[in-house]
Amino acid sequence: MTSLSVAAVLADSATRRPEHPAIVFGEEEISYRQLWFRARQFAAALGDLGIGAGDRVALLLPNTPVFPMVYFGALALGAVVVPVHALLRAEEIAHVLQDSGAKALICASSLLGEGARAAESTGTPLIPVSEASDLPRLDVPDLDSAPYLDVLAASATPIAGIAARDAGDIAVVLYTSGTTGRPKGAMLTHLGITMNITTSMLSPFDFRSEDVLLGCLPLFHTFGQICGMGVCFRAGGTMVLMERFDGPRALDLLVSRRCTVFMGVPTMYLALLDAAATDPRRPPLDRAFSGGSSLPVPVLEEFQETFGCQIYEGYGLTETSPVVAYNQKAWPCKPGTVGRPIWGVEAEIARADLEGRIELLPAGQPGEIVIRGHNLMAGYLNRPDATSEVMVDGWFRSGDLGVKDADGYLSIIDRKKDVVLRGGYNVYPREVEEVLMRHPAVAQVAVIGVPHGLLGEEVCAVVTTPQGVAPGAALATEIVDWARTRLAAYKYPRVVEFVDSLPLGASGKVLKRELAARFRTGFRDLDTRSAA
Repeated sequence: MTSLSVAAVLADSATRRPEHPAIVFGEEEISYRQLWFRARQFAAALGDLGIGAGDRVALLLPNTPVFPMVYFGALALGAVVVPVHALLRAEEIAHVLQDSGAKALICASSLLGEGARAAESTGTPLIPVSEASDLPRLDVPDLDSAPYLDVLAASATPIAGIAARDAGDIAVVLYTSGTTGRPKGAMLTHLGITMNITTSMLSPFDFRSEDVLLGCLPLFHTFGQICGMGVCFRAGGTMVLMERFDGPRALDLLVSRRCTVFMGVPTMYLALLDAAATDPRRPPLDRAFSGGSSLPVPVLEEFQETFGCQIYEGYGLTETSPVVAYNQKAWPCKPGTVGRPIWGVEAEIARADLEGRIELLPAGQPGEIVIRGHNLMAGYLNRPDATSEVMVDGWFRSGDLGVKDADGYLSIIDRKKDVVLRGGYNVYPREVEEVLMRHPAVAQVAVIGVPHGLLGEEVCAVVTTPQGVAPGAALATEIVDWARTRLAAYKYPRVVEFVDSLPLGASGKVLKRELAARFRTGFRDLDTRSAA
């Protein structure tokens, strides 16, 4: 097989554009030459600690320049990177360490509380690292005299090059969000990631060396890691890195750093619109890309009007490295769709009710989205049964419901598991959410099903209101009545619940399982409380 490594994404740009800024973090600028040099220092330090080719190394790191240094350093050494969600608790981190068989946990100083407990409970060697990107490390607390990785790297001679890896070798293990059961580790290959980066860099992202990206997505997640960091570095552009996202700060960086590209999830677009309501400055954005979950069309339209910038919505999954389809400049943009599949990837619609085989459906018929191409994972780590359930006849079964039109544009209807079954009718939450988002008193909404004694499930809208709008019974009734005139009788919500904020996962997706657990317990016999 051909020798290939994801580490070449950074190494190549360091050769072509050595003095161009790769990362801007606060007031600090790090060139490609500096970034690749430090990554190779980290690789040498890891090698001295006994990490070698094929070893799995877990990274518990926030968004600082240390992340790409360690990430590309470990890949250059030939190790397999296992990024860990930075907000997980010790027990959750321990599951990732144990399931992945991590040889070590590289943990940022600020995350040692949970990280150290997880490492101790699983017997995983702990390698602390400072979050400062300038070597040697700044003053950080001692941890039983454990050597800090950045201290070791500061005096290490950088490795000379990149360890040879076959294209089919595993580069990264990314754990899914675990909507049911324990999270599973999707094994992504060097070929799958580099192909997805290179293909999506050309189209849909159209990323060029002069582009400046606001890096506000978490780097431990596939969207920020591969679409953001990977694509930006492959093109030789500049990533303005945010440690954590907030709307006003993001708008300030977009303006002051003259960002040309924004990648975000729907909640980030809402936060930027809120910030723009009190800050008249506008950045020189050329294009924006939305993913992670569906972007309501009203939000898309308001953002484009406010910022004068086209939003391209797309679709991908952890298991597909991640990009599957996107709207893009190459053809007319269709709001409400996620565009067409990227080069080398097929996305079709199959019957959702069949197990063990794929039966494709014609255009216009809804069903389950199935995918095949260069972007597919090698499988779930240690889960052959789970792998065989989703990898069927060469296709990956996404678990998402969708439809393709005659022009090949893909629309997401909903997750199979999120569909509300009301009185024998399928209600797709996304469709209901799109309508409710047009109500002026709805800032955000998530639609779930709650138990109903007669109908099986009732449609429930969980709503946050804009600032200055008071929630209450009268507003709930107004929203129900408003939806009644815009949706079929079996679709509109009979129940409206108000919350201060919606629970979000790492990618910005609303955690509907948390809402369902919270509100299902309160509606065990809803037939006495709602209209038919």
